[in-house]
Amino acid sequence: MNEQPKPHARNVGFEWTQPEGPFRRISEPQRRAYREEGFFVLEDAFSPEEMAVAIEAIDPLEAQTEAFLRTRDDGKLFIARAGEITFSPGLVTRSRALRDFCASPVFADLGHDLIGPDVRLYWDQAVYKKPGAHEEFPWHQDNGYTYIEPQQYLTCWVALTDATVENGCPWVAPGLHRLGTLDHWMTDLGWCCLGGEVEAVPAPARAGSIVVFSSLTPHRTGPNHSDGVRKAYIVQFAPDGARRLELDGSVVTCDDPARQFEVLRGGAPVAPDAPGTA
Repeated sequence: MNEQPKPHARNVGFEWTQPEGPFRRISEPQRRAYREEGFFVLEDAFSPEEMAVAIEAIDPLEAQTEAFLRTRDDGKLFIARAGEITFSPGLVTRSRALRDFCASPVFADLGHDLIGPDVRLYWDQAVYKKPGAHEEFPWHQDNGYTYIEPQQYLTCWVALTDATVENGCPWVAPGLHRLGTLDHWMTDLGWCCLGGEVEAVPAPARAGSIVVFSSLTPHRTGPNHSDGVRKAYIVQFAPDGARRLELDGSVVTCDDPARQFEVLRGGAPVAPDAPGTA
């Protein structure tokens, strides 16, 4: 890398923390990788049948996103582009199957192992990268899009279909997560936190596997040079009590019961209510 990236203006005195165990889901090498590199791949976390259920729930909702983008004069909305890349957020508010999926034992265990005993869903969105997506999605941290305190939360990048270097799997810049949230600047393709040459490693993942990384891990995805759609479901978890710091100085607690429901309370799983009933 050409130069040390700059910290975000709100990132003062950050220190990396991480539970020490005992662990329910991750191995000791995975614990070390998360601490030192900022990510690991949890292979075959979900069965083909579980992926089929998730895709069946997401596909029609993503189709609505694509149809909406095509109504716009330029086919774009912020970083989404018709026929290239779609972002479909908040699907747990529209699907019982996805609400149950996000509260599954896999995620509850990862939350316990990498966050702590009290965990909420923070965000969920499907990201479909299509054969027309010839641009990369630039280097960013998830906490660079919306600033959350504490800065560390957990991103689970679920490969609904095989994610490869050819079709746009994630790439990670290892080790920089320990600096906390970095300064970001806006580009035509989205927020960016790294410039120049970046030491990076790809994180391909078979369908049903999860690329597990911190909200502070700089990552990007490449273009889709294949003839198929690369489908991913991004599910994020934060410690109970996490707060969103708005640009105007206001603070919002991340506890919307419709989409930020509890997953763990005192280390015990919490079953989600049905959409619209919480």
